[in-house]
Amino acid sequence: MLSEQAKRYVRETGPQHDEIQREMAAHADEHGFPIIGPDAGGLLRSIARMRGAEQVFEFGSGFGYSAYWFLQGMPDGGEVVLTEFDEDELALAEEFFEREGLADRAYFEYGDAMETIERYDGAFDVVLIDHQKHRYADAFRAIRDQLPVGAAVVADNIMSGAVDFHDILPYFESGESLPDDENTRGIAEYLETVRADDEFHTVVLPVGSGLAISTRERA
Repeated sequence: MLSEQAKRYVRETGPQHDEIQREMAAHADEHGFPIIGPDAGGLLRSIARMRGAEQVFEFGSGFGYSAYWFLQGMPDGGEVVLTEFDEDELALAEEFFEREGLADRAYFEYGDAMETIERYDGAFDVVLIDHQKHRYADAFRAIRDQLPVGAAVVADNIMSGAVDFHDILPYFESGESLPDDENTRGIAEYLETVRADDEFHTVVLPVGSGLAISTRERA
């Protein structure tokens, strides 16, 4: 991972929060709620912009921090589907989006993202996976057939947060056993799944808590 000094350098030279995002970050700090942060958020915005994303789906949205970054990079009319188990957090996301005039470009879906995705049959340009780690691979399998060539799947917490990449590295390096922890095993399973799919190209970036970006190269 990056040194603390390198992280500070990236933070000071990277994207900055607007007023709404500052409030979101303050809410996260106050309640101990994990968010991807501006470094990873800026990358989500860039991915959406480079893809020209019209449709984004999130497995796990909290109070809308990552979705807000996506919409900043999407063209006018682009839409994002937020999913969240916590009804209060989802209501807060809608409040933030309404204040910024973005609510009409978002679908706020309360409940299990794995059930929500079954109600959507359109193609998605970008997908964020940021819910229960042991369900990451299931989320990818549920969404992959709705992804056109060029679409990107971004998975958060690949290196830290709910896991420690030091626990996963020996498994990929030499086949050592993984710890008996569902988060660690879930992230390892996810990486195995996307790397084994020959229609996708996957790269892991030490940004934020670690992002795995899988791009569909062919169908």
